[in-house]
Amino acid sequence: MSTAVSPLAPTDVPDMPVVDGVKLATAAAGIRYKGRTDVLLAMMDPGTTVAGVFTKSKCPSAPVEWCRSKLSGGGKARALVVNSGNANAFTGKSGRQATALTAQIAAKALRCGVGEVFLASTGVIGEPLDATKFDGVLGSLAEQAVSGEWMEAARAIMTTDTFPKVATARVKLGKATVTINGMAKGAGMIAPDMATMLSFIFTDAPISAGALQSLLKAGVDDTFNAVTIDGDTSTSDTLLAFATGAAAAHGAPKISRASDPRLKAFTKAFHAVLADLAEQVARDGEGARKLVEIVVEGATTKASARRIAMSIANSPLVKTAIAGEDANWGRVVMAVGKAGEPANRDKLAISFNGIRVAKSGARDPSYDEAEVSAAMKNPKIQIKVGLGLGKGRDRVLTCDLTKEYVAINGDYRS
Repeated sequence: MSTAVSPLAPTDVPDMPVVDGVKLATAAAGIRYKGRTDVLLAMMDPGTTVAGVFTKSKCPSAPVEWCRSKLSGGGKARALVVNSGNANAFTGKSGRQATALTAQIAAKALRCGVGEVFLASTGVIGEPLDATKFDGVLGSLAEQAVSGEWMEAARAIMTTDTFPKVATARVKLGKATVTINGMAKGAGMIAPDMATMLSFIFTDAPISAGALQSLLKAGVDDTFNAVTIDGDTSTSDTLLAFATGAAAAHGAPKISRASDPRLKAFTKAFHAVLADLAEQVARDGEGARKLVEIVVEGATTKASARRIAMSIANSPLVKTAIAGEDANWGRVVMAVGKAGEPANRDKLAISFNGIRVAKSGARDPSYDEAEVSAAMKNPKIQIKVGLGLGKGRDRVLTCDLTKEYVAINGDYRS
């Protein structure tokens, strides 16, 4: 884990309110790191519903497979156990045994069913996870868990992250005010495909598992799935949402369908929490010094705009140019051209932070090197590309690529 906090870290960290029906506790189990917490236990009241989206990697981790199998068992949850330092991925039979043992230990500590325990792991791939380290730890955590340890929980799941990532929203649902809290971790191996590396959302709203699943699946498309750090999709991508239903006692209606009109404000707030966390992931990209927003307009479709935006965002040449504060639009042209999507060179327009540098397939006649160079010193850079072909538009977030990224990843296992 890095010691220096990213210069892009949010300056305002929200006060995280209590979510009725959720208790949290953390511990240092010595899984990989020394002198820091590396295990999180979240305990949920009986009746809590759960939904999840996961990596599309063909080499998923053992916890991803565990969660997928348990979601099909009725969508009920009592516990979430997360560890950092070891991803329990590419660990074969021992990995599956570790998930089963962890769930058994947690179920015993909480006196709940094994199928109500959800798991997530992050860290080194290919190293066996010693699940016996959870024995005793989870029992004491179950006794110590309290309602408000959100920042401690977010810290416990960090790996190369430089700051804990949390977000919250409160919104009316029927006669009650409900709370949505979220946390995330992720700084490298980020090109999510259904979720981010790890993220967990908790609410006291009474929402069925099916409705929650629909909300989650729709919510990731323009949030976590529109973020990339390095173009690499993790084996461990896990996004879980838990709804305790405790707000029903205060007048919140029980929601069984995501299309219920009473859910409109909640859906907007839920999406805002996901978007906030996704941006924090981009801000904490390994070694990042610039937050980069790529906007593609005038594409034939939104899907086409997304693929072109991702082509730009994942280009090492574009990202290193931004690190060097160089508005090298030639590299943007390259990334547009290689995306395999409809594009017309002679209709292309490109701007950096609102300053147009290219139009109609050539350098803008009013281009001023000094003006653009000054704009590139900002900590946030927007690259806007106009294709002039249709109404398709999309936006993705990324960061620059610096020497620190190479240093972090060159030393990750050593």
